[in-house]
Amino acid sequence: MAALSINSTYRMNSGHEIPVLGYGVYQTPAGVTSEVVQHAIKSGYRHVDSAVAYRNEQPSAEGIKKSGIPREQLFFTTKIPPKEMSYDTAKAHIENTLKITGFDYIDLYLLHSPYGGKENRIGAWKALVEGVQAGSIRSIGVSNYGVHHLDELETWIKETESTLGIGKGGIISINQVELHPWLARPDIVEWCKSRGVLLEAYCPIVRAQKNDDPLLQPLAKKYNKTPSQILIRWSLQMGFIPLPKSVTPSRIEENANVYDFELSPEEMKSLDTGVYEPCAWDPTVSHD
Repeated sequence: MAALSINSTYRMNSGHEIPVLGYGVYQTPAGVTSEVVQHAIKSGYRHVDSAVAYRNEQPSAEGIKKSGIPREQLFFTTKIPPKEMSYDTAKAHIENTLKITGFDYIDLYLLHSPYGGKENRIGAWKALVEGVQAGSIRSIGVSNYGVHHLDELETWIKETESTLGIGKGGIISINQVELHPWLARPDIVEWCKSRGVLLEAYCPIVRAQKNDDPLLQPLAKKYNKTPSQILIRWSLQMGFIPLPKSVTPSRIEENANVYDFELSPEEMKSLDTGVYEPCAWDPTVSHD
């Protein structure tokens, strides 16, 4: 594996680059979002992960603008809300995102969940595809999609391309799901990796629930790192794009300080727990 740094990026299926470490703003109050986003960027992050449902797109954008870093060097993600999947609502949300952020384009727009049934999922995806065609979105993807949801979307894309031409069905660049050693999702990971779809890991530090876990403690001691740093490093070495979140300046910095050590193959194997323990919601298993 090539040595990673805070400046590392991956190339998505869309052809655009995405920074390998993201800063998540889930549950970050709008009143502090601009400030913490600025601190994250000052600490080296170049990638901010928001969502319509988080209600902090606007202050996230404000933090990006106030950071002093040129817009083209920063990466902004948002998402169509989980319970508002349809073509019309997605179109409206895309328009509103552009309006409230003041951005000329959104780097990555995701479907936040597979809720709403096939017709609405596909409708919302079509709205994202049209956003790419219009130049207002650079890359698109999904979040919380299980293999059956991914299969459904891939089938629709192939059918669309067979009638309308290559690229007309859109390109899946990202699947953002909860990923950590207690929820490694080998089926979803295999599906995505075999197609070049990059995986973003939310809850990469398991909401600090595993800080005292005997699997992490020896590694934290050996490398003089926190359990959170060990988990973010695991995520990076798995080839994922971790999205740690914190509103504490020292923790924001700490979560980015993961490039001066590397877990050995044996240590990575020791974190292969084989268990399935979500710490958040799990829409990947929904069948509506």
